Amino acid sequence: MTVERTAINPWPWSGNLGYSQGEVVSGAARTLYTAGQTAMSGDGEPQHAGDMAAQLALSLANLEAVLDAAGMSLANLVRLNVYTTDVDLLFQHYGVLASRLGAAGVAPATTMLGVTRLAIPVLMVELEGTAVA
Repeated sequence: MTVERTAINPWPWSGNLGYSQGEVVSGAARTLYTAGQTAMSGDGEPQHAGDMAAQLALSLANLEAVLDAAGMSLANLVRLNVYTTDVDLLFQHYGVLASRLGAAGVAPATTMLGVTRLAIPVLMVELEGTAVA
């Protein structure tokens, strides 16, 4: 069965920012709900304290590793929740995320939330995704 995705964008501005307001998915045989992925090493140690760009890149790489382990990729991502301790700083480095999503040809429904802190205080960004295949 082939997965079909239809972006739902009643207004054009969100597409210009690289995300969709919603996505209708039909024909999905498998759905993956990921835990939040942060800038943690394979040994479970936080990385890149104070470096938002590096934390964002590693968080995304870790999300991709989870997707890969499930036989999926960023191309399967239909929902992305972004949690950050500094929204303004994240926006300065959002191209790290947007370029990787664009290269995968996806603009998942996305929510960004500013939070007081993440589970480990030195972490600045966490990515939580839903993927379908």
